[in-house]
Amino acid sequence: MKKLLCSAALAGLVAVAAVPAMAQGDQSALKLDLGGYFRGYVTYASQDVDAAAVGEERHIDILRDTEIHFSGETTLDNGLTVGVHVEAETDTGETFAVDESYMYVSGSWGRVNFGGEDGAAYLLQVAAPSADSNIDGIRQYINPVNYDLMLGAVVGPVTFDYGQDLSGSSDKITYLSPVFNGFQAGVSYTPDTGDTLGGTDVDSVAFASRSLGGVTTDDVGDEYGAAWDVAARYEGQFDQFGLTLGAGFSHADLEEETTVTLDDRQQWNVGAAATFGGFGVGAVYFEDDYGVDNGVDGEANVLVLGADYTTGPWKVGASWYNREDEFTVAGFGADLETDRYSGGVTYTYGPGMTFRGSVHYIDHEVTGVGDGDATSFLIGSQVNF
Repeated sequence: MKKLLCSAALAGLVAVAAVPAMAQGDQSALKLDLGGYFRGYVTYASQDVDAAAVGEERHIDILRDTEIHFSGETTLDNGLTVGVHVEAETDTGETFAVDESYMYVSGSWGRVNFGGEDGAAYLLQVAAPSADSNIDGIRQYINPVNYDLMLGAVVGPVTFDYGQDLSGSSDKITYLSPVFNGFQAGVSYTPDTGDTLGGTDVDSVAFASRSLGGVTTDDVGDEYGAAWDVAARYEGQFDQFGLTLGAGFSHADLEEETTVTLDDRQQWNVGAAATFGGFGVGAVYFEDDYGVDNGVDGEANVLVLGADYTTGPWKVGASWYNREDEFTVAGFGADLETDRYSGGVTYTYGPGMTFRGSVHYIDHEVTGVGDGDATSFLIGSQVNF
């Protein structure tokens, strides 16, 4: 695997090196374009509040998520495409924090990403149909529940999704093969995830890039270092019937064990989605062992089922999300079972512009502690630019 990834990366970098370098002061190699998105919602929520919590939930509120993207690419005379991509979070109160920053080279031989970007397991992961992909999609961007108030013991994953992003956007090298008869494969290597992952949900947490800071420290107690992703995906269209299949596996090495309950961490997923005319259905199974090794269960198991129907600018969707967090891996001393039922409508009113309305009911059961639930209604819009 190492030989495959290194050979692909070297092929791309050698191709770049073969292009004559520009002298200082010459015209820039790339012209950056400005892009991004704005996601804004008005929500009405009603939820359980723990007796020990301070305050009550705010029933009506505004939730939003905004990013600005800088990207540019050029195709050279030899057919090599070279590009860069940078994403920054720009909501009020954020400090223009960079979320992703990487370059890529691609050609008939495939594509190599180099820098802070998600790995192959996430990039090739299959998503199930959803009510609103910002809320019940492969990665959750809008969360309408206040978990600081609900059941003080439930402080587990703030996001309830199924994205296989074990290394987040930490610096890595990713090779994605060309698509051959609908098939594509990918592999990623991350030298250092930089996270003390044991029992936490990573979800895009990245280790800061370095320049003059030198290389990172190895063999740090209870910290995860190098990580690998491998993944494959198939997409085919047969008249009105479309089929997408995918699977991925991720492994992160535990550098130095000082807590007897920790071990290397692994994630894997399988997914399938099908379309026929305007109808779509899909199912995804995702598992994360949390790097727990203490002779008892300690993992998250997620099953997602979804369906939708599209006609003209309208799409109606629904999903069921079931998650079981076993043992104390999510930060509390009991097992947690979660069910979320979602339904929604999306209307495309212009290129890259959608109105979205959805309703979600989420129920949590904590073994030996109690349960809590929340119902939320959201109306909003997403504008891509």
